Amino acid sequence: MARTFAWIIGTAITLAIIGWLGWLMFIRITDALEESESSRQSRAVAVEVAEVEHGTIRDIRRFTGTIRPRSEVEIAPRIAGRLKRLYVDIGDTVKRGELIAELDDEEYLQDVEAARADLLVTEAMLDEKRSAFQIAERDYERSKRLREQQIASESELDAARSRYEAEQAGVRVAEAEVTRRQAALRSAEIRLSYTRIMANWETGGEVRVVSERFAEEGATVAANTPLLSLIDLDTLRAVIFVTERDYRPLRIGMEAELTSDSNPDEIHSGRIVRMSPAFQEGSRQARVEIELPNPDHALKPGMFVRTLLELARDDDARVIPRQALLTRDDVTGVFVVDRSEMTAHFVPLTIGIRERTRVQVLEPELNGPVVVLGQHLLDDGAEISIPDEDGAEVADRSDETVISGALGRSSG
Repeated sequence: MARTFAWIIGTAITLAIIGWLGWLMFIRITDALEESESSRQSRAVAVEVAEVEHGTIRDIRRFTGTIRPRSEVEIAPRIAGRLKRLYVDIGDTVKRGELIAELDDEEYLQDVEAARADLLVTEAMLDEKRSAFQIAERDYERSKRLREQQIASESELDAARSRYEAEQAGVRVAEAEVTRRQAALRSAEIRLSYTRIMANWETGGEVRVVSERFAEEGATVAANTPLLSLIDLDTLRAVIFVTERDYRPLRIGMEAELTSDSNPDEIHSGRIVRMSPAFQEGSRQARVEIELPNPDHALKPGMFVRTLLELARDDDARVIPRQALLTRDDVTGVFVVDRSEMTAHFVPLTIGIRERTRVQVLEPELNGPVVVLGQHLLDDGAEISIPDEDGAEVADRSDETVISGALGRSSG
């Protein structure tokens, strides 16, 4: 009985010692875990990361400009006169060859009649001269025959020859005068035709629109004074000015996208058709013209437009957020995350196309996500933490290491 009691007492004491040792080991492990976690968190820098993506990136430049008509014609009379009729007004469409205005033609009609009368007079004078020439010619021929027969003297033959040559010269003068009067009549008729002012232009479509009107009916206008301005609305040109940096990659034929404040959601397509070879000294900018179709006449000359030009494009580019970039010792790069160690390493980059929020990485090929927030607090190889990201696997490995260390210290 005594031995049984002693065994029970010994067993109880042994279990108590084991329980005390277990509790002590638990306390030490818990303290070690808290100490390790606190130390790790105090060293790690909280950051945000983004994955490297593959996709399309474009180098797009934005410019502002003004819409101009591709073709603008000012209609002016070739002669002075009173504007009798003006058949079109602002906003009217005009076809090529259409009569659009008339000047008072009374004075020019009189000029034509006077020129025609002068021509009749000179033609009559020419007939008279020809008749006189024919008489002189016959007298000259008769004198030559009589001289051959020794009937007429030499002086009579000379006189007949002189009259013949004089009348022949008179005919030539009269013919020249008829030609001059004919030209005067044609000139008067042309001036008369100028009183009918037609809409004529050399190139472009068959229709124009009146954009401005400079004179009113009844006004006296001088020669070459504009009456109307006609523009082509079917095709317009946007004029932009670019700096030296943006000028170099531009090419004739390059596509462009344009929007206007009147309808910002509508995109108009165009292409570069002209580039000035010189920069303006004041602004250091060059003029570039973009031609765009305008079949519905939605755009009007004078409108303000925003222009997008695609200077470069890559449809299979390695792309990272632009905010990931930083410069260290004049070297541009990013911090790349090593998830196995939860560290970040600085990697220099060669940058290609740049967008507003993204950039293309040409070299090297990045393995892992990049830090996009908090990178300015990092050094190469710095420990990091990523809030709101599942790091259970890494945490489990860290906890196992801490527990093993605690058990080792307890055994010791």
